[in-house]
Amino acid sequence: MKTIITEGLGASAVFALPWHVGEDEGLFAQEGLKVKFVENRDRQNFTGTLLHPSTVDSIRTHAPFEEGEVDIYRACEWGQIRRALDSNRQGRIIGKRCAIGVIAILTAPGSRFVYPQTLRDQAISVSFHNANHYATLQMLEGFLSRTEIRIVGQHTLDGYQSVLNGDVAAIALSEPWITVAERQGFQKVIETHYAGAEIAAPEFGDDVYAAVVRVLTQAVRRLNADKRKYLHHVIDTLPPDYRALIGPDDFYLPRLRFVEPEPYTPDEFERTCNWMRSWDLIGRDVQYDQVVRSSAALY
Repeated sequence: MKTIITEGLGASAVFALPWHVGEDEGLFAQEGLKVKFVENRDRQNFTGTLLHPSTVDSIRTHAPFEEGEVDIYRACEWGQIRRALDSNRQGRIIGKRCAIGVIAILTAPGSRFVYPQTLRDQAISVSFHNANHYATLQMLEGFLSRTEIRIVGQHTLDGYQSVLNGDVAAIALSEPWITVAERQGFQKVIETHYAGAEIAAPEFGDDVYAAVVRVLTQAVRRLNADKRKYLHHVIDTLPPDYRALIGPDDFYLPRLRFVEPEPYTPDEFERTCNWMRSWDLIGRDVQYDQVVRSSAALY
C-alpha cells in the first residue's frame, strides 16, 4: 500500500477535509493508498506586525513540502501560483482544491467599523501570501480606492487579539475562526468564497493523482451529504481555549462548500495572474507552464 504524505492538520485541516473523509471512510484504501497527515508550520516564525508582503516568504507555512516531508498540499489559488514560482523543489499545481474556501473580514464586538467604507485607511490584520491577504484586497477594492486599503501582516492569534485590543480595526479570518469570532460577538463586515489549488512534488505520479481524484470525487459526495459528521477534524485544529467555544452545530453549513476535483485551466491562471500583477504581487513574465503541471489532465 502506497502512503501519501500531505498537509492536513492545524490550519490546513478545513481545506483537507475531503482527504480526511477519504481516509476515514476507507476510500483511499480501496485504491491501495494510505494518507498520512502532517501539520504545516512557519519556518520564519515572525512575531509582531509586518507592513509589506515582501518581508514574508511565500512558502513559509508550507516548509514541510519544500523540505521533502510532504508529497502534495493545498492552499488558495493566488498563493499557490506564487509558491509554485518560488518552489526550490519544483512543486507544481496539479489540480484545483475540492474545498471552496471562505474569508470574512470581522471587527470587534460593538466596533464602529460595520461596513466596508468604514475601513478606509484602517489597519486590517491578514496573513501575507495566504487567502485572507489576497481576498481582503479583492473584497475591499470594490468599496475603497487601492490607496485607502491598509493591510498589516500578523499571525491569526496575534491579529485576533489585536482586534480585541483595538490595535487594528479588523481581521480577515477563515473557518473555523469565523465561527469562533461570531460566537464571541465579532461583527462580519464582508465575506467571500474563493478557489484553491493543490501543489504536488515532481515525483508524485499522474497515476497516483488519478487515483486521488477518484477518491476525492466520492469523498466530496459523502461530505456534502453530512458535513457535521466530519467537522471534528476542523474544530480540533483550534487552540484548546478556543476549541471549547464551538461544536459542529455552531457552523453555518452553507458557508462550507466542497466540489469535485477539476483541472486548473490556462484561462483561470491568466485571469488570476493579471490581477496579481496589478497589485505587484507577482512578476509580469510568469507563464502557465512555469507553475502548472501540463500532464495533469486526469479528470
